[in-house]
Amino acid sequence: MRIPRVYIDLPLSENTRFSLPEATFHYLCKVLRLKSEHPLIVFNGKGGQYNATLKQVEKRTAEVDTHGFIELHNESPIKVTIGQTLSRGERMDYAIQKAVEAGVYSIQPLFSERCEVKLNDSRIEKRVQHWQQIAISAAEQSGRGIVPKVHSPMPLEEWTSNCNEMLKLTLHHRTKKELTKLSKPSDNTVAVLIGPEGGLTENEVKLSEKQGFTSISLGPRVLRTETAPIVILTTLNVMWGDIS
Repeated sequence: MRIPRVYIDLPLSENTRFSLPEATFHYLCKVLRLKSEHPLIVFNGKGGQYNATLKQVEKRTAEVDTHGFIELHNESPIKVTIGQTLSRGERMDYAIQKAVEAGVYSIQPLFSERCEVKLNDSRIEKRVQHWQQIAISAAEQSGRGIVPKVHSPMPLEEWTSNCNEMLKLTLHHRTKKELTKLSKPSDNTVAVLIGPEGGLTENEVKLSEKQGFTSISLGPRVLRTETAPIVILTTLNVMWGDIS
């Protein structure tokens, strides 16, 4: 029997009952056609998850009973924030989804000189909501108890000048400096700047370096902007994290 694992944006505790939010009810009871007494796993992104049971499924509502709390130990010890320059179409969605699966700590969308995505204030809010839902779905699928935050887009210059992570990296395929030559940060925090389809400009690379970023290469091949988060997160977790 498949046991669905779903995110619930509510305070959760053991041995309590709550009503399913409308969208989750639709997915579980209309799409999956689950009935009362079907087992579930629920989590709210605060860490850990709960065994649960679907109850009182009616035409438009259903209840859930929570049971035992399950601690999860699958968060990377390396807290990586990805500064992901906005890209067109589904590339940004893919980058966020795969970064969450690969263990990212948080995601900061960025505007850069070669960024071709233009968003007004109303569209920014909708896009952030959309990206956060992608992060939630990826956390559901990958078994994470924490849902990484997707922040509102900001200019690259603003982000690089305000990063507090101990190790700050710029992915730049024209440099010969290798990630493996760097030392693990003592507080396990890393910020990674990733450019758009057309790459970062030389001015942006120099700007990031002035702000304490180290330009590194991930090998002899040029990576697409949506592929780079997967590669850097995997590499960092092999070197210093939880991939052995």
